[in-house]
Amino acid sequence: MQLAPSRAFPSVQEGDDPFLALWPHRYDYLWAEHPHPDERPDWQTESRHPLSDRLLQQGALLYGVRFGPTTRYCVLDVDKGSAYHPTRDRFAWRRLVGTLEVLGLVQAVVCTSSYSGGLHLYFPFDTEQKTWAIALAVSTLLENAGFKLAPGQLEVFPNCKAYVTSGEHSLYNGHRLPMQAGSYLLNQDLQMLWGNQAAFVQHWQFAQGRNSLDTKALERILKAARRRQFRVTGKADKFLNDLNAEIEQGWTGPGQTNRLLGRIAMRSYIFGHVLYTDKPLEGSALVHDIVTIAQALPGYQDWCQHQQEVEKRAQDWRLAIEQSRYFHYGTDKRPVELSPDRPDESEPSWNQQQQAEARARIQQAVADLLEKEALPSGITERFDALIPYGLSGATLYRHRDLWHPRHLQNATMGALQSAVEPDCSWAASGSNSHTNLLGEIGCNTLPEAVSSALESVEARAIGCNNLPDADLSQAETRNMTQEEGIAYIKQVLKQVKARRQVETAQKGIATGYV
Repeated sequence: MQLAPSRAFPSVQEGDDPFLALWPHRYDYLWAEHPHPDERPDWQTESRHPLSDRLLQQGALLYGVRFGPTTRYCVLDVDKGSAYHPTRDRFAWRRLVGTLEVLGLVQAVVCTSSYSGGLHLYFPFDTEQKTWAIALAVSTLLENAGFKLAPGQLEVFPNCKAYVTSGEHSLYNGHRLPMQAGSYLLNQDLQMLWGNQAAFVQHWQFAQGRNSLDTKALERILKAARRRQFRVTGKADKFLNDLNAEIEQGWTGPGQTNRLLGRIAMRSYIFGHVLYTDKPLEGSALVHDIVTIAQALPGYQDWCQHQQEVEKRAQDWRLAIEQSRYFHYGTDKRPVELSPDRPDESEPSWNQQQQAEARARIQQAVADLLEKEALPSGITERFDALIPYGLSGATLYRHRDLWHPRHLQNATMGALQSAVEPDCSWAASGSNSHTNLLGEIGCNTLPEAVSSALESVEARAIGCNNLPDADLSQAETRNMTQEEGIAYIKQVLKQVKARRQVETAQKGIATGYV
């Protein structure tokens, strides 16, 4: 991406000036002519080039700076007419400082902002932090303490920027630099101190040494604040809580990687900007977030069997979620090419794909247990036998028609149908394809409402040629228990398999003689 001219050519740095070094972000700076004592400055924004050290040193104009992506300080601005100014509330500024102690900010550099008599409280801290996080955390703490943030009363720099969905560039508010005309340092009794830029740096360094920002407290405040800021309520709140419940437990056994990565991808894509980022996650940023969260979850090192390819799988899930009908919370943005009146039906949705994959895994698991003759007859035992195949309890419950004993006969009939069909001596011409396990087959057409699966077995036995001599009368099949019915179906399948083996051997012998 080509940089704008102001970003491509940085300003000239005037050696090692500790005061100027406090303000590293110089783009889109503010400037104004020196006003008359009773007038307010007419601030303008200059975006064509960054603010240089030489301009600041000349002092011909008033200057202010904004914030970049990261910061090492924040500022509280209390106007002279504010309800929180010392002329109206002597202890309000101390309450402001006390409110931020939970973040580890205990010492402020206090100075007058200008001849107007307003106050600026600077809070420098030891580690660089994301600007949006500091803005949100500080604003949240002050509002929770009862302070009202508004121009002319109390302002926070950096401010909480409004989220822009159109891709437009949004700037943080700028603040006036200290130690310009009308700006003086104040002591703890708010008495003016004579000082210059060097004295300001000394106060700054002292406060910075005392302010050790608590990152855990910051994360805790942000987590609650983001959800309130985006009004995550109702169904969305339940959805987010459900995702958290599935993700935060991490890995508890094998076969869970695919589902966990999918849930992480869903939460990061839909709610990432609500929880911990300044903008919605997409592309490589989304992949990085999925991998980072997965690797930090409990059980990852012990149970994740795809650690060597976790990034590739995260990339697959990134593509899946971005092409799905899900969208970033709060944007209300659907895919452009789709509309409620003309939905995209060319391919299944992401949810439909997940449903199909889940059903396929259950069918494979049941088939494997049947092959091993290890499918329990009891509901609980069968449920427990399927869990090791990487199937969750919720998935099994949603698709119980594929494994529950009540549906076993229908599922087994599908297997019997596929085994018997090639042995029929004739096929119904023009038969249609059915996805229903009890649909039409090559041997015969089943009635739409068969009274029982075992009666269907008898119907196939009559309609097909050379079936094993295991046919039972209708009365006998109706009187069967479920276990007897399963045993009978297995017997039929074994006899069909044995007869095929004999036929294959006979064909081989015949070919050998030829």
